[in-house]
Amino acid sequence: MKTVLVILTQANLSTLQVNESIAATMVLATFGTPIKVLLQDAALSLLKSEVTFEQIKHAFKPASNMIESFEFYDLSPILVESRFQDHAFVRDSQQEIEFIELDAKFIQSFNYVLYW
Repeated sequence: MKTVLVILTQANLSTLQVNESIAATMVLATFGTPIKVLLQDAALSLLKSEVTFEQIKHAFKPASNMIESFEFYDLSPILVESRFQDHAFVRDSQQEIEFIELDAKFIQSFNYVLYW
Protein backbone atom coordinates (compact mmCIF):
# COMPACT_ATOMS: atom_id res chain seq x y z
CA MET A 1 0.00 0.00 0.00
CA LYS A 2 1.20 3.53 -0.76
CA THR A 3 2.39 5.56 2.22
CA VAL A 4 2.17 9.32 2.62
CA LEU A 5 4.16 11.76 4.73
CA VAL A 6 2.36 15.03 5.42
CA ILE A 7 4.64 17.84 6.55
CA LEU A 8 2.80 20.73 8.18
CA THR A 9 4.65 24.03 8.62
CA GLN A 10 1.87 26.60 9.20
CA ALA A 11 1.14 28.01 12.64
CA ASN A 12 -2.07 27.50 14.56
CA LEU A 13 -4.55 30.37 13.99
CA SER A 14 -2.46 31.78 11.13
CA THR A 15 -4.37 30.95 7.95
CA LEU A 16 -7.22 28.89 6.64
CA GLN A 17 -4.62 26.79 4.83
CA VAL A 18 -3.56 24.97 7.99
CA ASN A 19 -7.18 24.00 8.73
CA GLU A 20 -7.64 22.79 5.14
CA SER A 21 -4.36 20.85 5.22
CA ILE A 22 -5.34 19.03 8.39
CA ALA A 23 -8.84 18.34 7.03
CA ALA A 24 -7.38 16.92 3.81
CA THR A 25 -5.01 14.73 5.84
CA MET A 26 -7.92 13.40 7.86
CA VAL A 27 -9.91 12.65 4.69
CA LEU A 28 -6.99 10.67 3.24
CA ALA A 29 -6.74 8.73 6.49
CA THR A 30 -10.48 8.01 6.40
CA PHE A 31 -9.99 6.08 3.16
CA GLY A 32 -7.32 3.85 4.66
CA THR A 33 -4.21 5.55 3.30
CA PRO A 34 -1.29 5.00 5.71
CA ILE A 35 -0.25 8.53 6.71
CA LYS A 36 2.34 9.99 9.04
CA VAL A 37 2.16 13.66 10.03
CA LEU A 38 5.32 15.66 10.71
CA LEU A 39 5.07 19.04 12.43
CA GLN A 40 7.85 21.48 11.65
CA ASP A 41 8.76 24.98 12.76
CA ALA A 42 5.62 27.14 13.25
CA ALA A 43 3.36 24.08 13.07
CA LEU A 44 4.62 23.04 16.51
CA SER A 45 2.06 25.54 17.82
CA LEU A 46 -0.59 22.99 16.77
CA LEU A 47 0.46 20.97 19.82
CA LYS A 48 -0.84 23.69 22.13
CA SER A 49 -4.43 22.61 22.65
CA GLU A 50 -5.45 25.13 25.30
CA VAL A 51 -5.86 27.91 22.71
CA THR A 52 -9.21 29.65 22.95
CA PHE A 53 -10.85 31.15 19.91
CA GLU A 54 -11.54 34.87 20.19
CA GLN A 55 -13.59 36.02 17.23
CA ILE A 56 -12.35 39.61 17.47
CA LYS A 57 -8.66 38.63 17.51
CA HIS A 58 -8.62 35.53 15.27
CA ALA A 59 -9.88 35.04 11.75
CA PHE A 60 -9.89 31.24 11.99
CA LYS A 61 -10.75 28.67 14.62
CA PRO A 62 -7.79 26.85 16.20
CA ALA A 63 -6.46 24.05 14.03
CA SER A 64 -5.04 22.48 17.18
CA ASN A 65 -8.55 21.28 18.01
CA MET A 66 -8.42 19.09 14.91
CA ILE A 67 -5.08 17.60 15.98
CA GLU A 68 -6.71 16.29 19.15
CA SER A 69 -8.79 13.86 17.06
CA PHE A 70 -5.81 12.35 15.21
CA GLU A 71 -5.95 9.19 17.30
CA PHE A 72 -9.39 8.39 15.81
CA TYR A 73 -7.92 8.55 12.29
CA ASP A 74 -4.86 6.40 13.10
CA LEU A 75 -2.66 9.47 12.65
CA SER A 76 -0.87 9.04 15.96
CA PRO A 77 1.89 9.38 16.90
CA ILE A 78 2.65 12.82 15.51
CA LEU A 79 6.19 13.07 14.18
CA VAL A 80 8.51 15.83 15.39
CA GLU A 81 12.17 16.30 14.56
CA SER A 82 14.50 15.38 17.43
CA ARG A 83 15.97 18.89 17.43
CA PHE A 84 12.63 20.19 18.77
CA GLN A 85 12.49 17.85 21.81
CA ASP A 86 13.00 20.72 24.24
CA HIS A 87 10.55 23.11 22.58
CA ALA A 88 7.86 24.29 25.03
CA PHE A 89 4.95 23.21 22.81
CA VAL A 90 6.44 19.74 22.46
CA ARG A 91 7.26 19.33 26.17
CA ASP A 92 3.78 20.45 27.26
CA SER A 93 1.85 18.50 24.64
CA GLN A 94 -0.71 15.86 25.54
CA GLN A 95 -0.36 14.27 22.09
CA GLU A 96 1.54 11.07 21.41
CA ILE A 97 4.80 12.19 19.78
CA GLU A 98 7.53 10.26 18.02
CA PHE A 99 10.89 11.95 17.50
CA ILE A 100 12.62 11.38 14.18
CA GLU A 101 15.70 12.46 12.25
CA LEU A 102 14.54 14.13 9.06
CA ASP A 103 16.95 13.00 6.40
CA ALA A 104 16.89 11.61 2.86
CA LYS A 105 16.53 8.02 4.05
CA PHE A 106 13.47 8.92 6.12
CA ILE A 107 11.83 10.84 3.24
CA GLN A 108 12.53 8.01 0.80
CA SER A 109 10.70 5.55 3.04
CA PHE A 110 7.41 7.13 1.86
CA ASN A 111 5.77 6.87 -1.55
CA TYR A 112 4.46 10.43 -1.43
CA VAL A 113 5.28 13.59 0.51
CA LEU A 114 2.79 16.45 0.90
CA TYR A 115 4.34 19.68 2.15
CA TRP A 116 1.88 22.25 3.48
